[in-house]
Amino acid sequence: MPAALAYPLAALAEIAGCFAIWSWWRLGASAAWLVPGIVALVVFGWLLAQVETVAAGRAFAAYGGVYIAASVLWMWLAEGHRPDRWDALGTAVCLLGAAIILAAPRTN
Repeated sequence: MPAALAYPLAALAEIAGCFAIWSWWRLGASAAWLVPGIVALVVFGWLLAQVETVAAGRAFAAYGGVYIAASVLWMWLAEGHRPDRWDALGTAVCLLGAAIILAAPRTN
């Protein structure tokens, strides 16, 4: 699966799973939220495992930048907190780092 597809889907699954646990733990939501949260986190792990690379750590490192961008979007769209210029700059730096990791010419 191409990283350009797997990473955004993985980010959505990870954030949804983590938010379900956050909602139960911090916001007093029903423990029933844990079931879809766990399913989402399993889907997240499966999606990351679909990225074609010889090193899992490289796939995880590049994903980190995408996760940061998705988290900032979540903060804005789901939680109603608009990112400031520092959020935007930090996100851009992280995405640049992820792009370098993914696009670097490799001999192996």
